[in-house]
Amino acid sequence: MNKSQYLALLSAAALFLALYLGFDTTPSRQKMVERSRSIQGESTGFETLLEDARAHLNAEQSAKVLELENRAAAAPGDSVRASALKDLSGWWYQQGQLALAGSIAGQVAELENTAAAWSVAGATFYHALGGEQDPKLRSYCGSQAVRAFESAVSLEPSQVEHRVNLALVYAENPPPDNPMKAVLLLRDLETQYPESPAVFNALGRLAIKTGQWERAVQRLEKAWALDPENPNTPCLLAKAYEGAGQANKATEFAVRCAGKQE
Repeated sequence: MNKSQYLALLSAAALFLALYLGFDTTPSRQKMVERSRSIQGESTGFETLLEDARAHLNAEQSAKVLELENRAAAAPGDSVRASALKDLSGWWYQQGQLALAGSIAGQVAELENTAAAWSVAGATFYHALGGEQDPKLRSYCGSQAVRAFESAVSLEPSQVEHRVNLALVYAENPPPDNPMKAVLLLRDLETQYPESPAVFNALGRLAIKTGQWERAVQRLEKAWALDPENPNTPCLLAKAYEGAGQANKATEFAVRCAGKQE
């Protein structure tokens, strides 16, 4: 997999998180939404998230998280502490506490200050955002994802995938004062990077989200022509063709999708 594929949030974030966290990156949807909404009416932040998450642990889980926290606190240097925090973030991710996992991934990024670390934090917050209904948590995850990807952009300004990821966060959580921000950013990126498959995948995904099936097909066919090795473009194309009523094409790319994911 090339660097472009590796960094693109929606085409490779699951693999990226798997490498970083060392866990299965598909916690159940139920885990993500079953916790109580005690955060309502409070300011959302790391301590609030931690308190809420701890309240839902059993004795064995509480002992485990204490062990991980103590290891991070006792780490003799930034690199060792970052490694311990990655384990802690991964553990919370596995429990379905994605916003908290993202917060801890953000601590790792503060220590390492690399584009890769900020991308992991942004991807984790993005996944949390997609599974959240609580307005305060959505706002928190969205703002933190933006901060993380903006940091990645500042460290690697020539890497278009960071800018694509930022636009996709805005697509998931549009700013109230600029609801078209994601579209405008992606159109600008299309002009600047006309040969970037990540840009066309993002445009295609956005078109699927808004039910613009023919446009989605057009964008994704362009992405496929630019990079036929991308593991997720055929999956998106299968959805786009299905929505556009092209059953044979949808079936063909569904098979390709399954093959790419093996």
